[in-house]
Amino acid sequence: MNKVEISGVNTAKLPLLSAEEKETLMKKIKQGDTQARQQFIHGNLRLVLSIIRRFNAKGENLDDLFQVGCIGLIKAIDNFDLSQNVQFSTYAVPMIIGEIRRYLRDNNTIRVSRSVRDLAYKVLAIKDRILTEAQREENIEEIAKELQVEKEEVIISLDAIQEPISLQEPAYSENTENLCIMDQVSDKKNNDELWTQKLTIAEAMKRLNEKEKMIINKRFFEGRTQMEVAEEIGISQAQVSRLERTAISHIKRIYK
Repeated sequence: MNKVEISGVNTAKLPLLSAEEKETLMKKIKQGDTQARQQFIHGNLRLVLSIIRRFNAKGENLDDLFQVGCIGLIKAIDNFDLSQNVQFSTYAVPMIIGEIRRYLRDNNTIRVSRSVRDLAYKVLAIKDRILTEAQREENIEEIAKELQVEKEEVIISLDAIQEPISLQEPAYSENTENLCIMDQVSDKKNNDELWTQKLTIAEAMKRLNEKEKMIINKRFFEGRTQMEVAEEIGISQAQVSRLERTAISHIKRIYK
C-alpha cells in the first residue's frame, strides 16, 4: 500500500474536490459534459484508493483492485440521482465495495458455477436491503421464500462464495504462540487402523511419556480437537499444542 503509482496514476498528486465543485461538476455530467465527467472521476480517485486499503490483506494485485474500484466509481457516477438528498461519497462507497467484492468472488481459486454465484449475489442483495430497511439481520427462510428456492440452496450458495483459508491460518494466539485452524478440526481419518500399519511408529509410541501418549492417542486415534483434549484433561489448548508437537518430534527422531 506504499505504492505511489497505481495503474499509471500518481496517487501522491490526486486532486481533492470540494463539495461545491462536486455538485457543479455533477450537474454538468448530467447535461452530457464529458470533460466534467473525466474531471469528476479524477477528483474521486482518492475515494477508490481509500477503499482498496480495506482489501489489502487479501493479497490481491493493487493495480487490479484499483481498476475494478474505478469501474465501481464510474457506475456510481452514471447512476447517481441529484434529486436525492445524499452526498455522492455515501452513494459511491457501497457501489465501489460491491464491484471489488464481485471481482474477488469471480476470481476465486475455487470455481463456482454461475447459477450458484448469481443466487448468492441475489441473497446478499436481499440481506443488505433487510439490514438497511428493517435494521435487523436476515432470516434464511424469508430470503428463500422471496427467491422461491429451498433454504438449503440459499445456505449452499453463500457457503460456495466464501474464500478458502489455509489450515495453517492462526485461529488465535495465546501468549506468543499461534494456534491454527488445523488445531480446531477433528480428524476422522487418522485412526488406529492406519497408525498400526506402521509398526515402527507403534513402537516409537511406547517410548513417549504418559502425557504425550495420551495427547497423541486422543488427537490421532480418537480424532479429538485440541480444544476438546484441553477441556478433558484440564489444561490450556496452547499446552496441548506444545505437548503434541513435542511428542511428534520425539516420534520422528525415534523413527529416523
